[in-house]
Amino acid sequence: MADVLTPEQRKLNMSHIRAKDTSPEKKLRQMLRDNGIRGYRIHYDLVGKPDIVFVRKKIAIFVDGCFWHKCPVCFKEPETRKEFWMNKIDSNVRRDEKVNAELIEQGWNVIRIREHEIRKEPERVTARILLLL
Repeated sequence: MADVLTPEQRKLNMSHIRAKDTSPEKKLRQMLRDNGIRGYRIHYDLVGKPDIVFVRKKIAIFVDGCFWHKCPVCFKEPETRKEFWMNKIDSNVRRDEKVNAELIEQGWNVIRIREHEIRKEPERVTARILLLL
């Protein structure tokens, strides 16, 4: 199914969706600070553009939105334009898998954190990161 918006309208809509410094990312960074965890970089130039990177420890952390990355816990298929959105979301999932494999091959530890985990289980998220550090 073709897009119902013109290319200009789609570009405007998509430009309003944040790629970095999202609320879950900011919350995670605050959780790290609250636990005395320092030494990470944000917006580090690495394959897949991780949200938080511990360069010396080779840890790449991605904060994935539950809708955009098809969270197995809380993803709900869209009710309209299902084919269009499922192609887009499935493409995101395939890209995530490819990025994970590439980073692991380069010796990186990859952590993917779902936005609902930051909201519902912040202590568990912090413990996961501390375990690798």
